[in-house]
Amino acid sequence: MTDGDHLIWSDYDLDYEDWRDYLEGEYPDLSEDKRVALMYELNSEYLEDERVNLNIQLSRPILVAGDLGLWHGRHMGYKEIASGNIRDCLYTNRDTYYATWYVDKLGDLRCDDIHHDGTNHYLYRVYKDTASDTQIELLKEKLYRGIATRADITRVTRRPGDEIAQVYGWTLPRQRQPAVQIRAEAR
Repeated sequence: MTDGDHLIWSDYDLDYEDWRDYLEGEYPDLSEDKRVALMYELNSEYLEDERVNLNIQLSRPILVAGDLGLWHGRHMGYKEIASGNIRDCLYTNRDTYYATWYVDKLGDLRCDDIHHDGTNHYLYRVYKDTASDTQIELLKEKLYRGIATRADITRVTRRPGDEIAQVYGWTLPRQRQPAVQIRAEAR
């Protein structure tokens, strides 16, 4: 995450000092070790709350483009979330130690996922309603081969951050309009 990104949920680098007043006030009889454990438990429950908040059904499946940190180096990959529901983006595999979901400055939903081999970075995008099966397959092939560019991705997909921003009241920068569309509007 960088400045200007909007945090949805994280369990990375939790600081007991941020929770101390609440936990000591609500659970004065627990030892500090038990309150620290409770901090992690409560934070995990908040992830389920975010899944409820982001129960947003989109019109198409969600593409997850992954920059994967594996034991034998970094690799590109992808998967699809066929449900097309944003809440289903807020899951990791069971080998994950820590995860952070956020909407970046461009309005893209992202996740940084730390595991025993390294860190995975995920970009979540929704297929545009106008994207053809051929365009989608070509994009997936480029992602698989590690040659997809931002332009390739934005040509076929759109950001889900706009729907997420509505839930939390965030302001995101407007998306750039394709030159063809701008010219058509100028007529």
